[in-house]
Amino acid sequence: MTRETVEAAVRRALDGVIDPEIRKPITELDMVREVRADEAGNVSVGIRLTIVGCPAARAIERDVREAAASAGGVTSVSVDVGVMTPAERTALIERLRGAGRQMPFTRDSLTRVLAITSGKGGVGKSTITANLAVALAKRGLAVGLVDADVHGFSIPGILGLVEGAVDDAGAPLIVKPTRVGEMILPPVAHGVKVISIGMFVDDTSTAVAWRGPMLHRTLNQFLTDVYFGDLDVLLLDLPPGTGDIAISVGQLLPHAEVVVVTTPQPAAADVAERSGLVARQTGQSVVGVIENMAGLAQPDGSVLEVFGAGGGSEVARRLSAGQDTPVPVLASVPLSVPLRTGGDTGRPIVLDDPTDAASAAIERAADALLSRGRGLAGRKLGLSPR
Repeated sequence: MTRETVEAAVRRALDGVIDPEIRKPITELDMVREVRADEAGNVSVGIRLTIVGCPAARAIERDVREAAASAGGVTSVSVDVGVMTPAERTALIERLRGAGRQMPFTRDSLTRVLAITSGKGGVGKSTITANLAVALAKRGLAVGLVDADVHGFSIPGILGLVEGAVDDAGAPLIVKPTRVGEMILPPVAHGVKVISIGMFVDDTSTAVAWRGPMLHRTLNQFLTDVYFGDLDVLLLDLPPGTGDIAISVGQLLPHAEVVVVTTPQPAAADVAERSGLVARQTGQSVVGVIENMAGLAQPDGSVLEVFGAGGGSEVARRLSAGQDTPVPVLASVPLSVPLRTGGDTGRPIVLDDPTDAASAAIERAADALLSRGRGLAGRKLGLSPR
């Protein structure tokens, strides 16, 4: 084979090398500086990483070496690793997200936005949200997750985005996102791109005591500065109640679809209903209710209703009153020890124990949400008549 033929084969092979953070081919990101081959098939590949100390550097170098070696006519491979210049990095950022900071999840976007809310804390909303995100990713969808519960962030731990070390208080350190200029690349867990305020605080045991304006700016930054790429679904884990974050989500994402998480006890219906009503006041639509902690299976086959029964159906009935389309109960998730331990270990139950009743219920909720389809009325599709 000629030198030119080998070089062309190597470049084609490098099309299959994906940047693990940006999730695009390195050839598309202009990360391949040069490919040179001699007549004996010895190949030298020059790549340029986005930043100094790129956490994905070793993985990219390894994948480049393996891809180049797989090309026909290659006898040996050397990889020279460099870093993009500021101008090259700026050009990359503008190509990825466009010039300037723009909200990518507008009404015209084809990304479906699901806001998961609850009337009060302690109903397992974050655990349901994390498992729901992973269940959707299992179906081949591109999924992003914003941990908007700034004061009580827990998504990184539930999804296992923690390092081996601990902070001074003994709490595990949360994996940090990568910054490329002013663009933030979210860590990926179980196929889900995740961002949380817990990734930006030095001590995870420190309370985040912010007022409304700061909370609004933080949420806006998560939606504009974080590069999620092309998503099919973006989930937001909202804090419980009807406070500042819920109002900000209504202002920033008025087209979001809202899922209310509640427990079976009828007394919980009142507070759960309020969270749905606030969403509706901002123009959002309530698309379903998930009832968590629905019952505990006993050895004799009976079910112990620890938290009562009927709360999910009651919330759905009340919220249906203000909409043309009835609000369904998407799933009733039973009490489950594996569901709880999965949240403690960072292994979602929908991955580790698909036969568990709670896992099956969450999978049904994911299917029910997908069966609603994606409304395209009033959205720009980027098409023009010829």
